[in-house]
Amino acid sequence: MATPIVELKSVGKSFRSADGSARSVLESVDFTLNEGEIVALLGQSGSGKSTMMRIMAGLIPVDGGEVLYRGLPLFGPADGISMVFQSFALFPWLTVQKNVELGLEAKGMPLEERAQRAEAAIEMIGLSGFEGALPRELSGGMRQRVGIARALVMEPDVLLMDEAFSALDVLTGERLREDILELWETGRIPTKAILVVSHNIEEAVVMADRVLIFASDPGRVRDEMPVTLPRPRDVESLEVRGLIDKVYGLMTAGDIRTRRGTDKGVKLRLGDRLPDVEIALMESLLELLADEPFLGRADLPKLAEETELSDEELLNVSSALALLGFSLLDHGDILLTPLGKQYVLANNPERKIIFGQQLLENVPLVAYIRQGLEQDPSSDLHEDLFLKLLHFSLSEADTVSALRIAIEWGRYGDLFEYNFNTGILTMPKDEEISTE
Repeated sequence: MATPIVELKSVGKSFRSADGSARSVLESVDFTLNEGEIVALLGQSGSGKSTMMRIMAGLIPVDGGEVLYRGLPLFGPADGISMVFQSFALFPWLTVQKNVELGLEAKGMPLEERAQRAEAAIEMIGLSGFEGALPRELSGGMRQRVGIARALVMEPDVLLMDEAFSALDVLTGERLREDILELWETGRIPTKAILVVSHNIEEAVVMADRVLIFASDPGRVRDEMPVTLPRPRDVESLEVRGLIDKVYGLMTAGDIRTRRGTDKGVKLRLGDRLPDVEIALMESLLELLADEPFLGRADLPKLAEETELSDEELLNVSSALALLGFSLLDHGDILLTPLGKQYVLANNPERKIIFGQQLLENVPLVAYIRQGLEQDPSSDLHEDLFLKLLHFSLSEADTVSALRIAIEWGRYGDLFEYNFNTGILTMPKDEEISTE
């Protein structure tokens, strides 16, 4: 029987939007982290993964449900739980040694003992000789090693890693990931369980015993895939490639933006986030899909290798194309629709017309802006009107992002114009002239 270390039971969490309304980030989250396992958590940006991790660390309270650590309610930071952040979170004026000692100093450990513990952690993570260096004197990979050493020096039961490798180049991230797995497999660290939040599907499959897929709006665990292959895992093996393909399928299967034309008829809502994708990237991917060797259908993992896009970038652009009706996603494959093929063959003016039509049909925020401009006597509206509307369902950052994306897409589709200096949206000039 697995021994639970951290348990989340029906956990809910809301934050206040700028207008004072509550925005649900997590809802009915059930999750158990057991002894002896590494779990990876995948999901879209803003889905609440990092919030869930901070709740597990005791850094923020829950609004509903229960969090248990070793069977007891968790009401604040626990001594047995350490966290590694994406941003390194080092104090720039402190040496490597002093940064690693911070947690021990906060616990009141004597100077000599904490110095010995810190030196051992620094050596274990491969930074011997750099104890006196300042963070600015280190590479990104070395700075992240300091962050990991600072977490491991506390000898935690649970290690939480929030996008710990994503700020590093590919080779550095792989090397650091392999080092962490070696420490885990050889028992050189006392840690009993690891939770990794990531956007990297390959990373999740190589590291984890379980891969969880997080849904958005609000965040919750939607799918789970066990990984029973022994470590170390060869990323080029058929077994690992098959699991990566399966995760792509799981991540796209529950996305409302990928299910156009399904029997459930799920549509995007006015207050939903939009995939942050440039139109040039959408068009480039459509053209690549239409050409050899894909000829209208591609396996997403293979497409990631061909385009050198990150998993997050590829999933975003695939989601955007599906949202606009130019593609469909099916069990980890992307397929061009007849409209997608028509778009590839069209000239630039024809593309703009098709793009605008698909926006009006499938992106409520763009349609709402256009309708507002058509109904306003002056045919111009300030962006603040739409920012206030979005604040009811999105965070401050997501509100600004959603409106920016809607404006970029709408301008390309000739649905409206935008003055970056004044924040005023107006009807296209040729349409204003035609109505006089």
